[in-house]
Amino acid sequence: MKISVFSISGLAPGKYPLKDSRLDEAERLTGSKKKTYVQVEVVGEDAVAEADVILVPAENRADLILRDLEFVENRLSRAEGESEKSLLAKLKGILEKEEFILSAGLSPEEQKAIAQYGLLTDKPVAVAQEAELGERGALLAKAVAAAGYISFFTAGEKESRAWLVRKGASAWEASGAVHSDIQKGFIRAEIIGCNDFINAGGEAKAKQAGKMRLEPKEYLIQDGDVANFRFNK
Repeated sequence: MKISVFSISGLAPGKYPLKDSRLDEAERLTGSKKKTYVQVEVVGEDAVAEADVILVPAENRADLILRDLEFVENRLSRAEGESEKSLLAKLKGILEKEEFILSAGLSPEEQKAIAQYGLLTDKPVAVAQEAELGERGALLAKAVAAAGYISFFTAGEKESRAWLVRKGASAWEASGAVHSDIQKGFIRAEIIGCNDFINAGGEAKAKQAGKMRLEPKEYLIQDGDVANFRFNK
């Protein structure tokens, strides 16, 4: 996923691992030969259109609103048709109240109509407080969460790995993040909650303690789930 960063000097464009202490523990308990964090990409303000989320310091939050307000006012002055004028006036009112467009409750039809505008506040926005600005890992994690993503893990002798999926993703959808062949032949998901996995001392002991569950494809993956997918090859 891509994170557009505004006015945060410590986050230069590039790819960064999303470090996670839960994965560190999973690796330790399994003795994995390899550990793979989720990778996120930081892009500058110039690439905001392709970003999944915007990360901005609290003191610069208003800048995003002002940029959108300037665009909306300019567009309103040359709008064609009453429907666009009415919608732009509505957007102007939202922004003047210092609210983000994304959280204003627009209808699906209105969202579709404004998609072409590329408004900054119509994207998920993570607002960083001053005390957080020096914590790169925490900033990235905050942006990922604001974008609506969670992590689940696979853990074994060969590799312990974190995977990124949208919150609300099913076990079937999550299996596709690991491999399309697993998704095609999906049977069941073996799920152990991360805390149960760690507290029990790994997969075998978690199973012995009755902490592993067999879940169908409709199961909604939870943040931190340790998953093993059964599938027909």
